[in-house]
Amino acid sequence: METQKPSSNKNTLADSLTPRQIVEELDKYIIGQSEAKRSVAIALRNRARRQMLDEDIRDEVAPKNIIMIGSTGVGKTEIARRLARLVDAPFIKVEASKYTEVGYVGRDVESMIRDLADLAVNMVKAKQTEVVEEKALELAEEQLLDYLLPPPRSQRKFTEKPPEAEEAELIEEEATEEGDREEEDGLDFSLEIIPEEQNKVSKQDEARYTRTREKFRQMLKDGKLEDKPIEISVKNRSMPFIEIFSPGGIEEMDINFKDMFGSMLPKQTKKRRVTVAEARQILMQEEAEKLIDMDNVISEAIEQVENSGIVFLDEIDKIAGRESRSGPDVSREGVQRDILPIIEGSTVATKYGMVRTDHILFIAAGAFHASKPSDLIPELQGRFPIRVELKSLNQEDFKRILTEPQNALARQYISMMETEGVQITITNDAIDEIAVLAFKVNESVEDIGARRLHTIMEKLFEEISFEAPNLEEKEITIDEKYVRDQLSDIVKDHDLSKYIL
Repeated sequence: METQKPSSNKNTLADSLTPRQIVEELDKYIIGQSEAKRSVAIALRNRARRQMLDEDIRDEVAPKNIIMIGSTGVGKTEIARRLARLVDAPFIKVEASKYTEVGYVGRDVESMIRDLADLAVNMVKAKQTEVVEEKALELAEEQLLDYLLPPPRSQRKFTEKPPEAEEAELIEEEATEEGDREEEDGLDFSLEIIPEEQNKVSKQDEARYTRTREKFRQMLKDGKLEDKPIEISVKNRSMPFIEIFSPGGIEEMDINFKDMFGSMLPKQTKKRRVTVAEARQILMQEEAEKLIDMDNVISEAIEQVENSGIVFLDEIDKIAGRESRSGPDVSREGVQRDILPIIEGSTVATKYGMVRTDHILFIAAGAFHASKPSDLIPELQGRFPIRVELKSLNQEDFKRILTEPQNALARQYISMMETEGVQITITNDAIDEIAVLAFKVNESVEDIGARRLHTIMEKLFEEISFEAPNLEEKEITIDEKYVRDQLSDIVKDHDLSKYIL
């Protein structure tokens, strides 16, 4: 299981999606904003192109970072999130406003890379777990059989009968009811030590034990023992709580205390009484961790972060301030200068090793109502060569958002009510009316984009959602009249819509 280097991955370009295919995939979830989709599609394709270059020029190609400009709710975050899912790349969303320069309360900017590394390690570990899942399941099954059916008395080392033996006797009785009673009657679960037999194993007992074990194995595969309670030994994962105060914050302390104390203290186990089905999952997870090579996992994860990682910097307009301003704006330019080295390329220390940020793709986003991209410091502006403006949503966009995407809002509410046995039908004129109302409220109160549809739909379905379990009429049609009856008064009353919608 060797980690492939970019230089050896000759199929990168052929295997990756074309820009047109990327846009088509994004269209399934995001309405409009074609310019922004094209920009991120090109940036993603350029990553595959870079990995096909010769080594001497590959490191010279810098990622084309993007600034998305648009009001809230127009799809900035959703574009970045769907893009990361599309290529299965390590992706993290952070708010620029939560980072502050040294001396102010806030997080260290390097923590975004540490969080991205943690995420990548978990992603790679999950994939490796799937690879070894079959082998881990076999090993877990063997452990389950040991718990269900302890070895015969000639192999016992204790004088007391453990709970597993008593459980095995009960399960054995059920097995014998299905036939072959004569083969199992001779199996004795008592743990008395017989001196003359202490150092030799009875072949007859071994044969009976083997046959019974195979019967139990078949019962496990047939699912006949899934609900049986069983007591197993599991690793005690809890560690003592240690609180450490440091001037720079806990993010700067990259010591893995769990590993450090875990090597010093003896490994502890605890007894848990669970069903066979639960025990299988617990044991399979433990066996999978033994089979996975964590060194390879970490190596692959760091490579993914460095070559495929995506950081979405939201609310970047909140730190677009100048030192000439008073108050908290003094810290804004300091935050920009702290973020700058991460974006232009530096090496960050994580608990998994050093991570270079030279080729991580940064996508920044902000409404820029009170500021503009040119208010950012020049050095930071230069690190975001691509700027796209996302358009505000109109009535037609709202109609499409309600019906077209795979996760369409109307479809979500219909499916939710189906769980209560209520069949909802939303007519086309109702969809038109909802779109009109959402557009009007956005114009009159505050433009929050597609999020306005959530508030309107929630208010529209409030009565149905509350009464759904007790409704006698299980088929409901929502038409234009129903929408107006529920929402028109609220929309007309400016003060009421301000607080409710």
